[in-house]
Amino acid sequence: MNVALRLPDSLGMSLKTFSKHENISMNQFIATAIAEKLSALQTYDYLQEKSDEGSVRHLRSMLGKVPDREPMEFEG
Repeated sequence: MNVALRLPDSLGMSLKTFSKHENISMNQFIATAIAEKLSALQTYDYLQEKSDEGSVRHLRSMLGKVPDREPMEFEG
């Protein structure tokens, strides 16, 4: 699919500079950016759907199964 795209000059120059620095085509950069954005939006929609299916009662039921103890220490 071909798409004509108009960008502000500053954005176009940044895209050109960055894609050259990363040794990728501007087309590849734009396609990847669109894929990442779509993935984020689809993930949000999925999580919203799952959230709408849940209930406070179910959450409390699940939390009731968690042992009542101090958290383990983490050394990182």
